[in-house]
Amino acid sequence: MNDFLKIRGREFSSRLFLGTGKFGALDVMADSIKRSGSELVTVALRRVSPGKSESPGLLEMIPKDVVVMTNTSGARNCGEAVRIARTARAAGCGDWIKIEVIPDSRHLFPDNDETVKATEILAGEGFIVMPYFNPDLVVARRLEKAGAASVMPLGSPIGSGRGLQTLDMIRILIQEIELPVVVDAGIGVPSHAAQAMEIGASAVLVNTAVAIASDPPAMAEAFAMAVRAGRTSFLSGAGDSFSGEADASSPTSGYLR
Repeated sequence: MNDFLKIRGREFSSRLFLGTGKFGALDVMADSIKRSGSELVTVALRRVSPGKSESPGLLEMIPKDVVVMTNTSGARNCGEAVRIARTARAAGCGDWIKIEVIPDSRHLFPDNDETVKATEILAGEGFIVMPYFNPDLVVARRLEKAGAASVMPLGSPIGSGRGLQTLDMIRILIQEIELPVVVDAGIGVPSHAAQAMEIGASAVLVNTAVAIASDPPAMAEAFAMAVRAGRTSFLSGAGDSFSGEADASSPTSGYLR
């Protein structure tokens, strides 16, 4: 069965997106991308800007058929996010942009209002915008109206590994909006990714959990398997039909005497 995720006309067979930060070495990052099967990776502009010694190596280590999506890491408001996106496009990084507007340096929560403003501006300029935000249905609808290609709600604080602390809100977004819902941030182990897929998320984005593992490529492969399992479970109709009460799988009548 063909089960492609389509974002702005681009089809993805893998529903696992991978971040490229925190890896100890570029070859480990490259092997992790390969083992994950990911077809979209995110990079921070400061790691690919001209003049940075690492930039040629980073981009060269990413397979040519993988979409590179620049994120606006470091932006504290709409204006900074827009400037980073425009700089990325001018540097040849393409039109795929993950908007991150984070004025809070301690807990790293995004500014939803500034994110909506940046989304509207950049979508109007032809960018494929995937905004990262604190899950809220009203905000998600504003992002949809602003021209977002998907929405990326956080599961829990960035890098925390705490899993889907916002599970109920993410479930509501999946049920209520038409855009793909890509769960981002806080996914710490493969079972967290499987859980996101089981409730109907379109994809997950993972970085820290893979990059800091003892064996990042193996962990990337584990996440890939978890994402496939969760997606298959969702398509099979598992979970939501349970009543929450005990229900024997074998009849309780006709006991042996």
